[in-house]
Amino acid sequence: MPEQIDLVAKSPWREIRPVAADYAAFDLGMGGSMLAEMHLIRAFEEKVLDLAGQNLVHGPAHSAIGQEGGAVGSAITLRASDQVNGSHRAHHQFLAKALVYVAPDGIDPTAEFNSDIRALAKRTLAEICGLSQGFCKGRGGSMHLRWAEAGNLGTNAIVGGGVPMAAGAAFAHKKAGTGDVVYTYFGDGATNIGSVLETMNIAAAWKLPICFFIENNRYAVSTHVDEVTAEPRLSSRGLAFGIPAFKVDGMDAVAVQLASEAANDIMRNDGGPTIIEADVYRYFHQNGPLPGSAFGYRSKAEEAEWRGRDPLNGLAAQLQQRQAIGEDAVAALRTRCVSLMDEIADELTETHDGKKRIIPALWPEESFRDSGLRGDLSEFDGVRFEEQESFSGAIDENARFVDTVADVMAARMGEDERIVVLGEDVHRLKGGTNGATRGLSDAFPERVLGTPISENAFTGIAAGMAADGRVKPVIEFMYPDFMWVAADQVFNQIGKARHMFGGDSDMPLVLRTKVAMGTGYGSQHSMDPAGIFATAPGWRIVAPSTPFDYVGLMNSALLCRDPVLVIEHVDLYASKGPAPADDLDYFIPLGKAKVVRQGERMTVLTYLSMVEKTRQAVEKLGVDAEIIDLRTLDRAGLDWETVEASIRKTGNVLIVEQGASGTSYGGWLADELQRRCFDWLDQPVARVHGAEASPSISKVLEAAAAARPQDIEAGLAAVMAAQGLPLAG
Repeated sequence: MPEQIDLVAKSPWREIRPVAADYAAFDLGMGGSMLAEMHLIRAFEEKVLDLAGQNLVHGPAHSAIGQEGGAVGSAITLRASDQVNGSHRAHHQFLAKALVYVAPDGIDPTAEFNSDIRALAKRTLAEICGLSQGFCKGRGGSMHLRWAEAGNLGTNAIVGGGVPMAAGAAFAHKKAGTGDVVYTYFGDGATNIGSVLETMNIAAAWKLPICFFIENNRYAVSTHVDEVTAEPRLSSRGLAFGIPAFKVDGMDAVAVQLASEAANDIMRNDGGPTIIEADVYRYFHQNGPLPGSAFGYRSKAEEAEWRGRDPLNGLAAQLQQRQAIGEDAVAALRTRCVSLMDEIADELTETHDGKKRIIPALWPEESFRDSGLRGDLSEFDGVRFEEQESFSGAIDENARFVDTVADVMAARMGEDERIVVLGEDVHRLKGGTNGATRGLSDAFPERVLGTPISENAFTGIAAGMAADGRVKPVIEFMYPDFMWVAADQVFNQIGKARHMFGGDSDMPLVLRTKVAMGTGYGSQHSMDPAGIFATAPGWRIVAPSTPFDYVGLMNSALLCRDPVLVIEHVDLYASKGPAPADDLDYFIPLGKAKVVRQGERMTVLTYLSMVEKTRQAVEKLGVDAEIIDLRTLDRAGLDWETVEASIRKTGNVLIVEQGASGTSYGGWLADELQRRCFDWLDQPVARVHGAEASPSISKVLEAAAAARPQDIEAGLAAVMAAQGLPLAG
């Protein structure tokens, strides 16, 4: 029989239980402040449920009544410059962090509340009700609460979705050397989410100062934790990643405070991430004012047992035992908190025709609907825009496209230490799989981050870096198909962040990826992502077709305060063309197309490698066509002035793209053209695109799946024939 050796985990896993000496030594001023905060949060949550019961909260009301000890016990240990984020059930965490910010010297549980506390409660309640006074101007509601000044990064409706972004903020703290930390709060259900586990792994590998705070309330909606995992002690997850973990009674705010101080000591001293699992209990159902027992998945006896361990009563008893507060004072604190919430609710509501309603004047104006979806591009004021035709610097006529990609990034990283490049193998193989990051890891070893194969996590981490503002991330997706792996972060988080948090929060992030049709990599590595991103809100898209344009458009992408997708193409990497010999500092405007060939009979709209292929087809056939390189592909950045001027002249349009028809960019573009330019069109908008199926491995089938030169020629011929003209007409 072989020898069996028990292995010891790299990191400790401990349960923290305060003893009598801990309670005796507990700071009474801190304890009083914690009690006041918990009572404020409890009364606030009760008022939310009250309004929800009157149908005055549009959408969900995920209360955390019963879970106040975990939020307050941890937040009380944080600095103003520390940060937190949370999930859909996060009113208590948001308020706990904000209360520490507005009352840095603590709250006297026996005194009247100051105006800052009152304003905080009112703005938070207004946001939950969807009103313009709210922190996100009514767009966030209950599940998207952000107040950056107070260290609240933004709560998240996607289970586990905010965890990677919190790690990005932690990266910014580590890079800045501030000693600040980030707490990301989530429930038991999120511990089985891939992005959470992926983020734990990266955070441990990079030693990020982030605490993964698990509120184990035992129920993911109605599913008990024992039903979905064989190890319901969820802090055990730390053992797999080498993360020190603590398990604590979350109904005991003192125990949580002690665990948080221990975690902070590790994180503030470059010890990397920590995990705290707080056993807590939500008194009510997932959403709304009824208990879980009303839905049959919990017993009344279980609920009564947990209510007997109420965190407010437990802390009050400890303070009373040390004669720091009396029973009457606790009752008076409760009365003041309830009265405060009644007052602010009355300021947001009125009685009309015998029924309570939101005061109509407090709703946001409908004109605010799309405001702030993207930034206003004011960051480009005063920059130097250039086109190749007007460029006065030296030009290298035979520059390799992929070398230009690396050169412009090296130039920008040399000037701006905020820029960080991250992705799979970007630091190896002499510049990644295609050489696009050549030389960067040697020149900037701390800012070129090779990642694990965890697209969802490292994309979300980059989003957190960008939202922080001290880091400007450039992500590389080895292939655009991988966006589906990271779809939550790409579309739910990055693309929507500015808008859902009120329109003021920047997201300066660049995502680079390449179209790889023709390389034989098959169905899962060959797509053109332009059509998908063009239908997703918030993103800007650029698609450079020449080395010169790549420099100007990448500089613009890096300057932009919105997320920008930069699409490249393997066909262009090895190609040679004009590029600046030494001046890499100019910009090409976002939203400016380029007429690459003048014509009278047809307008051809195209991008990337299809620009040159279209030009060759037009010249071969002698077609009198005007070719426009769109360059900027997003809805907000399409150059309608140039496009419409051309269509007025030609009366005919052909859209040329390479990729599959189902995810095509030209589908939405053709629809928009038909609506905007109908009176100028002599025939329906024509299109050249690939097949319905994704490219296959077979060389023959792959070629057939993508638009080819002969397809472009056929499209040109059809548009001319519909005019009754020969090709050379």
